[in-house]
Amino acid sequence: MKQTKYFFQFLLVIIFFSLFKILGYKLSSTIGGKLFEVLGPLFRSKKIIHSNIINAIPDLNIKDVNKITKLMWNNYGRIFAEYMFIKDFRKGNLNENIKIEGQEILDNIKDNNKPVIFISGHFSNFELMAMHLEKSGINLSAIYRPLNNIFLNKIMERIRKKYICKNQIKKGIGGMKKLISLKKNNYSTALMIDQRVSEGISSKFFNKEALTTTIPAQLIKKFNISVVPIFIERVQDINFKITVNKPINFTKETSIKDITDELNKILEKMVLLNPGQWIWSHNRWK
Repeated sequence: MKQTKYFFQFLLVIIFFSLFKILGYKLSSTIGGKLFEVLGPLFRSKKIIHSNIINAIPDLNIKDVNKITKLMWNNYGRIFAEYMFIKDFRKGNLNENIKIEGQEILDNIKDNNKPVIFISGHFSNFELMAMHLEKSGINLSAIYRPLNNIFLNKIMERIRKKYICKNQIKKGIGGMKKLISLKKNNYSTALMIDQRVSEGISSKFFNKEALTTTIPAQLIKKFNISVVPIFIERVQDINFKITVNKPINFTKETSIKDITDELNKILEKMVLLNPGQWIWSHNRWK
C-alpha cells in the first residue's frame, strides 16, 4: 500500500516538473509557492508548526504566527519548483539571481586547501549553498538523509550528485567512515544541523531541550578544524543572498556539549534573521 502511494507521488512530481520546465523559472517558482500555501496545510499539522514558532518566538501574536506559517509554505513550494532549474543554477545561467557576501572567505579556504565544516539549516533554497561551495572550487562532501519515497529518492540523489555536490554521504555508520576518509584527504563538509535526530545529545534550542547531532563537534575535536556558518536568504521571491561568516575556532579543551550548544545558538540567530524561510514543520523538540 505504501509503495503504491509513493509511486503516485512520484508520478505527480514528474508531471509538475514537466509543467515547470515549460513555464520557466520565474513563473514556476511563483506557482509552486502559491500551490504549497494551499496544499501544505493539508499534509502537515498546523498545530505542530504553530507550537514550534511560539516556542521559539513567544512574543508573537497569532497574526504574526500565521504570516510566518504562510511564508514557510510559500518558500517550501518555491523550493519544490526550483529543483527543475538546479541544472541552470549549476551551469551559471541564473548567476544574476544569487549574490554572495563573504566570497573572499571561501577563496581563502580554497587557497589554503585546509578543510572546514560548513554549518547551516534548511533556509530558503538551501540546496544552493552546497552548490556554490563546490562551484567555488572547494573540495566538499555533504551529508544527507534519503527520502522515504524510494522512487523520488532516486531522482533527488541523481540531481544532488550531478548538480549540487558530487560527494553525497548517506547518514549512518558507513557514511561516517566515508566522511572521515574524505576529511583525511582535505575535504570540507557541509552539514545541516537543524533537524531532529535519533542519536545525539540534549542541547537547548530556542529555550527548550532538543536532541541534537554531535557530528560537527566530533569532527572538530578529531581534526581540530574550523566551523564556518553559512546562511541563505530568499530576496524578492526568485533572488538569493548567501552569507558566508568568518571561521570559528574552538580550543582542544572545549567539550562536545559546549561546542554543540554554541552551534545551536548560531543556528537560532540564523532562524531569527528570516523566520518565514525556515522549515518549521519538523517536529524538532519531540
